[in-house]
Amino acid sequence: MENDLIVTEHREGYRVITLNRPDRLNSFNEAMHAALMSALVDAETDGNCRTLILTGSGRGFCAGQDLSDRVFSPGQVPDLSSTLERLYNPLVRKIRALQMPVICAVNGVAAGAGANIALACDIVLAARSAKFIQAFAKLGLVPDSGGTWFLPRLVGTARARALALLAEPVPAEQAEAWGMIWKAIDDTGLMDEAHRLAAHFAVQPTVGLGLIKQALDASETNDLDRQLDLERDLQGQAGRTPDYLEGVTAFFEKRQPKFSGRA
Repeated sequence: MENDLIVTEHREGYRVITLNRPDRLNSFNEAMHAALMSALVDAETDGNCRTLILTGSGRGFCAGQDLSDRVFSPGQVPDLSSTLERLYNPLVRKIRALQMPVICAVNGVAAGAGANIALACDIVLAARSAKFIQAFAKLGLVPDSGGTWFLPRLVGTARARALALLAEPVPAEQAEAWGMIWKAIDDTGLMDEAHRLAAHFAVQPTVGLGLIKQALDASETNDLDRQLDLERDLQGQAGRTPDYLEGVTAFFEKRQPKFSGRA
């Protein structure tokens, strides 16, 4: 399925969602926001979709906001808070809330909100030629789309402050070394690795993976006692899934498990 702005490819057990404004480095306008959200919701409601790959067409992943959508009349004061509340914040929340692994394959520059949408995904692969840029300071703006939340947790406060204030690009290999992303991959092998991971997740215990995501997200703000209680509760849910029974049975029968991914 495809439209002008988003292309969705259906694979066995997963989908590939591609940002498709290559002439604008896949920068966001309102129409692309709507199309991407629709593609995510459609994948979320498809019981046969157990993981996602998010990537970009052309030579970049996403350059953030399309500034041609930010041309104002003389004397007009923009309301960027409204843009975040209506578009970017719901998108980041949706990506984080998906109860399946989300793999981001960063095929080129990821700048501004484009960088932070990538960092919102569960596993980030980047072509060695890719760069991550917190470009906001160059426009007198604040990192958004979760940037001020993701960066300190991924790279530490000192690096996060410098990246946000200096707006300097981070090459993919440096991003890997700093723990900002999972792996830097040779450009020619990027999508092969993304598909390999997606094919792996497509046959894993999807419900359990979703519960892992919940636990890790909660650990950012929980103290140890609350986290232990949450692990207890989530483990109870995981233990009631048919995939847990299948995993144990397969272990004793010395065979590969056949997980359904169902609750």
